[in-house]
Amino acid sequence: MSDGVYVIPDNRVPIVPNVGIVVGTRAVLVVDTGIGPRNGAYVLERARRLADGKPLFLTTTHFHPEHGFGASAFKGVATIIANRAQRDELRRKGVGYVDMFRWLGPSIAAELEGVELVEPDLVYDGDAELDLGGRHVVLRTVGPAHSAGDQTVLVDDRVLFTGDLFETRMFPIAPYFPPHDVDVDPRRWIGVLDELMALGPEVVVPGHGELTDAQGLRAVRDYLDYVRAESERLRTAGTPADEAAAAVAGSAHDRWPTWDNAEMIGLAVHAFYAAG
Repeated sequence: MSDGVYVIPDNRVPIVPNVGIVVGTRAVLVVDTGIGPRNGAYVLERARRLADGKPLFLTTTHFHPEHGFGASAFKGVATIIANRAQRDELRRKGVGYVDMFRWLGPSIAAELEGVELVEPDLVYDGDAELDLGGRHVVLRTVGPAHSAGDQTVLVDDRVLFTGDLFETRMFPIAPYFPPHDVDVDPRRWIGVLDELMALGPEVVVPGHGELTDAQGLRAVRDYLDYVRAESERLRTAGTPADEAAAAVAGSAHDRWPTWDNAEMIGLAVHAFYAAG
């Protein structure tokens, strides 16, 4: 899709992410793995084919299962890099998310059979830069937003991998699951999207959905701002959170009728209510 940058597309299949492979003259970087060891092995095989013997790096946009729980296929084969917040989040929540995702259906449970939670070989704080040879990559810690350890991947100032900070034509995933996971920060998430738009990338690779450009980010930013404003209005009026979630779910669906994952609207309202 760009010089030296490849994507294995999700084709809008649920629980499947867009996976990136960035090929330089000296090394290759894989962005996300798919869910479980079988998908991780599939991605690794594609990366090895493109690498043609060059060293491999792996990074994940965040710790969630469909993005990082195929990392065991890369263990000992690639150098795995993640920010500290993501590593720590994997330690706190990884086992619980395996159990939670198994309940999503037998096919997902089958992909998670034998899954091994793999910690990074290299841990960084803030930003990290990789020179792959003719491809310059910046890994940037931007969480908490969608998760505590969100990371973006910017290639040559042109191609931006967002993870689940952004999906195309989908209500963004707000993983607000008290008491197990309450780290989503929807207010900060809006600011992060403003920062990503300001980068002006030519190509944006969302966590899920079709590729777009910098302006594509605005739709999700505007949606989150709408939910923020409506949540504040209803909370000020004394509306209980469950009633507010139902009301905003209806109005947001009317505004964005072609988007998938409508079940995420209510979770976003609850996250805004919890944020105060």
